[in-house]
Amino acid sequence: MRELFHEISSTLRNNKLRTALTGFAVSWGIFLLIALLGAGNGLMNSFVGNIEDYISQNITVEGWRTSKPYAGYKEGRDIQLDESDVLFTESEQWKGIIHDVYRGTGVTSVSLSLNGLSVSGALRGVMPDYKEAEKMRMYTGRFLNPDDVDERRKVIVISLYQAKELSPKDPDAILGRWIAAGAISYRVVGIYHTDESEMSRLCPIPFSTYKGIYDNTDKVESISFSVTGPETLEEHEAFEKLYGTAIRLRHDIAPDDRRGIWINNGYTDNLEMNKASRMINIALWILGILTLISGIVGVSNIMLITVKERTHEFGIRKAIGAKPGEILKLIIAESITITAAFGYIGMFLGMVACQIMDKTVAQRSIDIGGEKIQMLVNPTVGLDVALEATLLLIIAGTIAGAIPAWKAARVKPIEALRAD
Repeated sequence: MRELFHEISSTLRNNKLRTALTGFAVSWGIFLLIALLGAGNGLMNSFVGNIEDYISQNITVEGWRTSKPYAGYKEGRDIQLDESDVLFTESEQWKGIIHDVYRGTGVTSVSLSLNGLSVSGALRGVMPDYKEAEKMRMYTGRFLNPDDVDERRKVIVISLYQAKELSPKDPDAILGRWIAAGAISYRVVGIYHTDESEMSRLCPIPFSTYKGIYDNTDKVESISFSVTGPETLEEHEAFEKLYGTAIRLRHDIAPDDRRGIWINNGYTDNLEMNKASRMINIALWILGILTLISGIVGVSNIMLITVKERTHEFGIRKAIGAKPGEILKLIIAESITITAAFGYIGMFLGMVACQIMDKTVAQRSIDIGGEKIQMLVNPTVGLDVALEATLLLIIAGTIAGAIPAWKAARVKPIEALRAD
């Protein structure tokens, strides 16, 4: 083994330019692969992070306006959901599938005021699980709880933007204060987070409080719920079609009239997002592997040249007793040495490049529609992925070197000695 290592070292030293060019091709291939994967991961993390707050893990149903005539009714009929639709959604028909059903009211525009300062707001009656369903992030205080709903408390949750408008010097100080919402006063129990560019007007209040003051009918603006059972996109679409058809028929709406009853399925939105993420990841791997192949081709070409240059040497070796397997082992070992050594160099540089991206490009953001969007989020590659990619390169380089090695081992001594 020592003699083999010494011979490989001697060959590489005597052919420095050839070794350097081969090594560069190998290092460049693995470097680009890791850098591409790192940048791709950063883009996907940014994409998911920026939209996950807008995709809820539930299904929301709202009544709209019909677009088709049905059952003797003309098109253009306004549809209003009510408590009977809530009871239908909670019925035994959907037991084990639908759970955590909650109602949502319409909105009432008001002016919020405190100590001579005012800001616009939109009151909406909601249930306590509205926060999780809509992924609201609390800045301080709490969200509404079941006691607020049961006791019809006059409590309100406002946005950070509204808190800053009502208390510019200390937004946190508004927590616990009573503010006027039109002609009625509410106690602020929580402030939810908004970006600097976001001027949110929504002000959640207890569902029962809203219904008692602003709408004492049995109408509901929306019904939201979670589901258990459907997992794939096809299963969710089948469930959505089944439930949608059933609730449309309750209101004499054509089963295929999607405008009569509007259903927003957050589950399918998430599945579609995950599918897009996988497709982008696959595309990045394909680009990276194609780049890697260029390095492998370079190794194969260099090894072919090496074999041709050393044909005379191999003839002498075989003439004095060297077996074909020894020559095969020598060439393959040289190929492995080059791909492994320069492959790990490329891997290290690729990891460094990912860290540089994380400290530079990832710290920048762009303004889209008044919102700050971070360009890259954690653009790195796991060590396991980097090692697997490098191992793939080494295996491919070994195969690339085996082809010319096999040809060299099959050359007859007399033909090799005659070669120039």
